[in-house]
Amino acid sequence: MLERIAAAACPVPEPLVIEIGPGRGALTARLLPRCGRLIAIELDPPLTEHLRRRFAAAGRLEIVAADVLATDLAQWGEAVIAGNLPYYITSPILEKVLALGALVKRAVLLVQKEVAERLAAAPGGREYGFLSVRTQFLARVELLFTVPPAAFQPPPKVDSALVRLTPFPRAAELGIADPGGFLDFAALCFRQKRKTLRNNLAGRYPSARVDALPEARRRAEELPLEHLAELYRRLAG
Repeated sequence: MLERIAAAACPVPEPLVIEIGPGRGALTARLLPRCGRLIAIELDPPLTEHLRRRFAAAGRLEIVAADVLATDLAQWGEAVIAGNLPYYITSPILEKVLALGALVKRAVLLVQKEVAERLAAAPGGREYGFLSVRTQFLARVELLFTVPPAAFQPPPKVDSALVRLTPFPRAAELGIADPGGFLDFAALCFRQKRKTLRNNLAGRYPSARVDALPEARRRAEELPLEHLAELYRRLAG
């Protein structure tokens, strides 16, 4: 399983890889032969000491004892990002990685299976929401494979899945001049997921303009990214 993750991150040798949360170094050991330099960011002091002892002879590995959320990932330039993300901070890490844009060649991340399904979800299903739209607006999303609890020690109580994100901003393709404005609009559309667009957009746009939309009585979860972008252009015009 670790070899499959390393191969997904580095199908060919890469100059630089940033690993988030290396832990005891199980994935680190598989990534090292596949890259020219590996930056491993680990917050836990005992684990950073373990990594320094285990990889003392690995001159291509730099261990950074820091909180990834407080670390400027852009300081190292273009890189592949890999890691087994802590479930409780998955969303802010994803947001931080996606904000790097073209500095990320690809991000291969092990996350809770339910999160992976939301990232890759298509319209119409219960998994599809603002997280799906935001991620797919900024990157190509691939759900590669699931990982059962038995693959971990100690085993978690949930299944995990490996996702690969390849930055691919779609603003220009979708005719959106203000990406931030569109994402704010999309977040508003999904503010209360079970309510209609008419209800969620009330207060931000004049009622008459929203009521005139053919989609006013539909829910945001029914609409693909392209359709949401078209709605945004119509209402912003």
